[in-house]
Amino acid sequence: MRIIGGQFRSRRLQAPRGQDTRPTLDGTRESLFNILGARVEGQLVLDLFAGSGVMGLEAISRGASQAVFCDISPRACRTVEGNIASLGIGEQCRVLCMPWQRALTWLRTEGVMPGLVFVDPPYGLDASPVLDALAQPGMLATDALILLERDRRMQPVIPGALRLVRTKDYADTRVDFLVLQGGTT
Repeated sequence: MRIIGGQFRSRRLQAPRGQDTRPTLDGTRESLFNILGARVEGQLVLDLFAGSGVMGLEAISRGASQAVFCDISPRACRTVEGNIASLGIGEQCRVLCMPWQRALTWLRTEGVMPGLVFVDPPYGLDASPVLDALAQPGMLATDALILLERDRRMQPVIPGALRLVRTKDYADTRVDFLVLQGGTT
């Protein structure tokens, strides 16, 4: 697994061992970041269910200002921390090794409002509660964009505070692009 573009292009990353994580494939990631384009630059990124941290690290490589990574697995958190160290970007990153609910509480308490959110829960986990929590007032920047990566067969309930603006399919994977109602795309 490697960084696809930007400052750290072609740099190799580690992935957690075992079958608990499913890193976003290089081709899928390249396509998504081509769609995002310049929108990544200067963003504070949240990588929920981070696994290897590849989405947040790709964003940093392409000009995001900071990234917060969240995963409940200590193995995944150690992998993300190792990847951050190998790129020498520790000052731009924070790893929260805790359940996603606690991580969102921490973000709110600290006044951290991400502008770009990657949500890639384990396949089979209903993402609806995660979307509900992200849609709460004051949780995200007003122009935030959420990318939900999920199994095509799973259809989460999208809360009324969010609006689906685009969907992209990659084999069995679907990525939903969501914004806050009244937000820009």
